[in-house]
Parts: sequence; C-alpha cells; structure tokens
Amino acid sequence: MNNHREYEKIKYRRYRKQTDDDTYIDEQIEPKIPWKAIGLAVLLFIGGLFLLIIGILIVTGHIDTKYDDRTWPIFILGILMFLPGAYHIRIAYYAFRGHQGYSFDEIPEFE
Repeated sequence: MNNHREYEKIKYRRYRKQTDDDTYIDEQIEPKIPWKAIGLAVLLFIGGLFLLIIGILIVTGHIDTKYDDRTWPIFILGILMFLPGAYHIRIAYYAFRGHQGYSFDEIPEFE
C-alpha cells in the first residue's frame, strides 16, 4: 500500500522520442534530489575545511603552541569530514548540471 503512494509522487516529463507502446523510459522520470544528503555533505565539507584550517594555523604558529598536542587529531578529523563532503558535493554538482555518468542516485539517501 505504501509503494502505491510513493509512485504517485513520481513526476514525469514529456520526452521527444515516441515509443511504440505506452511504456515509460528512464529519461522521462525526473530525478529525485536527496536534499538532506546534500545538506549533510555541505555540512561535512564546511566542518572539515574549518578543522583543516585550524590545524594549519596551529602548525604555522598563528594559534598558540599550548594547543600543539591537538594538531594531529584535528587534521585527521578534518580529513575524515572534508573528503566525503567534497566527493558528494561534486557528484551533486555534476548531476545537477546534467553531465553524463552522474546522477543523484549515486548519493546515498537517508530519512
């Protein structure tokens, strides 16, 4: 019963190519954009970038050296946040622009 409601939410668009029967082809179905996952990717990207910048400022001496023992954990956490965020933002950007080989289906969705 729930599947029927989900199918009602799918939006279709006209496709120039006529098919012999009344079936739908993949290009007709509008992609569902996973906004929550993209928002999380942006949050991970910005948070990771912030932590990497803080780590760089500690190494270069712009932040007091009494926090020197926190350099490696900040770098590691920054990299662990930055890389997946940047990866998924890149996929979302290329999928939005319509590049071949990229789709919103490659971004994991959660509810």
